[in-house]
Amino acid sequence: MSAAGIGHDVWEAVIGLEIHVQLNTRTKMFCGCEVTFGEPPNTKVCPICLGHPGVLPVTNEKAVEHATRIALALNCRIAERTIFHRKNYFYPDLPKAYQISQYDLPLGIGGYLDVEMDDGSNLRVGITRVHMEEDAGKLVHAGGASGRIDGADYSLVDFNRGGTPLVEIVSEPDISTPDQARAYLVQLRNLVEQLGVSDVNMEEGSLRCDANVSVRRPGEPLGVKTELKNMNSFRFLHRGLEAEIERQVTALEAGERVVQETVHFDPATGTVSTLRSKEEAHDYRYFPEPDLTPIVLDAAFVDRVRAALPELPAARKERLVSQFDLAPKDAALLAANKPLGDYFEALAAATGDARISVNWVLGDFSAHVNSTGLQVAESPVTVELLAGLLGLVANGTLSGKMAKEVFETMAETGQSAGEIVAEKGLGQISDADELEAIINRIVSANPGPAEEFRQGREKILGFFVGQVMKETRGQANPQLVNELLRKHLSSA
Repeated sequence: MSAAGIGHDVWEAVIGLEIHVQLNTRTKMFCGCEVTFGEPPNTKVCPICLGHPGVLPVTNEKAVEHATRIALALNCRIAERTIFHRKNYFYPDLPKAYQISQYDLPLGIGGYLDVEMDDGSNLRVGITRVHMEEDAGKLVHAGGASGRIDGADYSLVDFNRGGTPLVEIVSEPDISTPDQARAYLVQLRNLVEQLGVSDVNMEEGSLRCDANVSVRRPGEPLGVKTELKNMNSFRFLHRGLEAEIERQVTALEAGERVVQETVHFDPATGTVSTLRSKEEAHDYRYFPEPDLTPIVLDAAFVDRVRAALPELPAARKERLVSQFDLAPKDAALLAANKPLGDYFEALAAATGDARISVNWVLGDFSAHVNSTGLQVAESPVTVELLAGLLGLVANGTLSGKMAKEVFETMAETGQSAGEIVAEKGLGQISDADELEAIINRIVSANPGPAEEFRQGREKILGFFVGQVMKETRGQANPQLVNELLRKHLSSA
C-alpha cells in the first residue's frame, strides 16, 4: 500500500489484530460472582476474584464451551489438552498481580476467517490462536489536576469486571490496510454475535481491539512493530491505523528508528503518543497455573459443540443467493445481521416474493429500525403487518408511493395496512370505468395537447397522466391510467 500522506515512497503496512471478546456467561471465569454491566462499583466481587490469599479458582465450564464455539467457527484445531498460565505483571486493576491466561497451550490454533471486501475480493486472515483468560478491573480517573492522566489527580478501581471470562483472538499479520482491518473486525464481530456467546458491544467494552503495526518497503524484512491499544470502534481502529502508519513512515523517511512500544491514539487530536515500552513474553514470567487442573477436550465434547453451531454468515450468504436468487451484496447484508436475515426469510415465505421482500427489508424497514434505534424484534412493523402491506400492493389496492406512506404510519402506530387505508381513505383506483370518466373529462378540456399527442409528441402523455393523478389525489393506478389514456387519445 502507499502510506498516508503525499510525497512518501511506496511502503506497505503489516498489521495483526488481537481481539478480546467478553463472554456472556452468567458467572465469572473462576468464581461464582455474577457478570453484569453498570452495577455500583465493587458490588459483584468475592475473595476469589479479589485475589485474597488461600482461595482456589474453579474453571467456568460454560466459558470453555463458548470459547470452543468461537475457535471452531474460526476453523481452528481444538487442543486435546489445554492449560492455564499465570501472566505476571503489576497494575492497580489486577488484584492478584497476575492474570490467569493461556500461553503455549491455547484452546484453539491455526484457523482462519475469510473476509469479503467491498470490491468483492476475498482476504483470508489466518488465526494464530484462540485462548481463554480473565478480564482485569476498571480504572476510573478522577479529580481535575492538569498535566495528569486524563486530567485526573487520582484513580479509583472498580473490580466488578475483574474475572469476567474473555476470549482473545490473535490474527496472523495478513492485513495490510486500515480498510482490511476494519472489514476483518466487522465480520469477526458479526460472526461472534451470531454464535450467541457475547453481545460484542464495543461501547461497553465487551469487544476490544489491539493492533500490532509495522511498515516496510515491499520485499524487505518485517519492520519493528508497535501496539495500538484499546480501539473501541470501527472508525477508531481505521483512524488509529492510518495515523500510526503515517507516523512510522514519516520517522523512517527522516532517518529515525521505530521503537517497539505500546502507543495510544487520541481521536480528538488524531495523534499517536507513547504509553510504555512493549513487553515481550519473558517479561510476564509465564508459568503454569498451579491451582487449576489441565482441561481435556475429548472428541465427544468437540463434536457436541460443533453440532450445536448455528448457520454461520458465510454459509448463510451462499444459501440466500442459491435459495432466493438474491444479489450477493444483498445476501451478505442479510447474513451479517441475523435478526434482519430472519425477518427477510419469514417475509419472503409470507409473500412468496423474495425480490419485493428483500427490497423492502433492506430499504424502508432497515431505514426505520436504524433511524429509531430499535432492534428488529422491537419494531412495531411485524412480518405479518409488512406482508399485509405488500399484499395490498400486489393486488393493486396501493401504489408503491402509497405503500411507503402507509408504512410510515404503520411504523408509528402499529396498525395494519388495511386499517390505515380505511382510516385515511387511501387505496388505489383501479376501476376502469371510473378512470375512463375522469380521462374523458380531462382530454375534452385539453384539445390542444391531445392533438399534439396524436401528431407524435409522446411526451405530452405525461401531462395527461399528471392531470389524472392530480384529480384522483394520486390514487389512480398509474399503469392502468397510461393504458387508458393511450387508448382514448389514439381513438379520439
